[in-house]
Amino acid sequence: MTSNAESGPASGNGNVGASGPTPSLWLNLLKRSSAAAAAGLALCAVPAALVDGARGALSSSAGGLLVMLFFGISLLVGHFVGRSNPSGAIGMFVATYFVKVVGFAVVLFVIDAPQWLQGRWFVAGAVTAVVLWQAAEIYGFSKARLQIYNDPETKETRDA
Repeated sequence: MTSNAESGPASGNGNVGASGPTPSLWLNLLKRSSAAAAAGLALCAVPAALVDGARGALSSSAGGLLVMLFFGISLLVGHFVGRSNPSGAIGMFVATYFVKVVGFAVVLFVIDAPQWLQGRWFVAGAVTAVVLWQAAEIYGFSKARLQIYNDPETKETRDA
C-alpha cells in the first residue's frame, strides 16, 4: 500500500515537556464564564431595549446578573476551599449549592418583583447567561490540566 502523505518532521529523541497543572483553575473558569455570560447579556439587552426600552434591557440584565452571581459564588468557594483542601472542594460545592438554592428561594418569596421588571426579558437574560456560562465552564474544564499523580522524583529532589 502506498501513501501520498508527506512524512513531516523526523521524530527526535528529545524529552517531551509536561505542561503541569492549571494554576488557579476556579478563577480562570470564573473569568472565562463571566466574560461569556456578560457578552451574551449585552447582546440580549439590545433586542430587549428595542422592544421594551430601558425596562426590558434592565430586566434582561438583572436576570443574567442573578445567574452570574449564583454560579460565581460556587467558583469562588471552589477557589478558596480548593487551595487548602482540593479533595473537599466538591463537598463544599454541594453545601454551597444547597445554601444558595434555599437563600435565593427565600429572597424570591420574601421580596416582591419590582414594578419595572418584565418577566419575559428577565427569563431571557437568565437563560442566555446559563447557557453561555455552562458552555464556557465546559470548555474551560476541557482545557484544564489537572495533576492526578505526583511528579516523578529526580536526582535533585532525592538528594535534597
